[in-house]
Amino acid sequence: MKCFSGILSAAALALGLALTIVPAGAQQKAPPLKQASPAAIAAAKEILAMKNASAMYANAVPNLVQQTKDVLLQNNLNYQKDLNEVAVIVAQSLAGREKEIGEGMAKIYASEFSEQELKDLVTFYKSTLGQKLLGTEPRAIQFSMSYMNQWAQAFAEVVNSQFRAEMRKRGKEI
Repeated sequence: MKCFSGILSAAALALGLALTIVPAGAQQKAPPLKQASPAAIAAAKEILAMKNASAMYANAVPNLVQQTKDVLLQNNLNYQKDLNEVAVIVAQSLAGREKEIGEGMAKIYASEFSEQELKDLVTFYKSTLGQKLLGTEPRAIQFSMSYMNQWAQAFAEVVNSQFRAEMRKRGKEI
């Protein structure tokens, strides 16, 4: 199966990982999730597995270990050898913890959708159209993001031109 999307999932993970280095007080706390049945959570996990959502966070632990090591290294260059060795130890001791992300995602899905809706989604994703969506959606999202970037660049030129025109009306060339 394909993953959620190549670029989108990479962007989502990058954003998620970037938030981990924001001071705790600056992060917005997620609202509490409504209680979900074990069957709803199981259906949510099945949906996430069909979407190969784990590809989004598969490297979360090694990436965070590397990021942390790099930050520590900036202020402790004389400990480079030690930090490199410690990074291996920390990565090994925390291996597998990325599965917590999948568990959390399943609980979020189970909180946002009813048990029946999740079961209906599982049925849909197993259908011919659902399988097509799973296989095609990542590419469609990638192309959509590319289109949005191209549009934004072209539109930025329009905005810039209008700023310049309005400033010219005020006798100010920028």
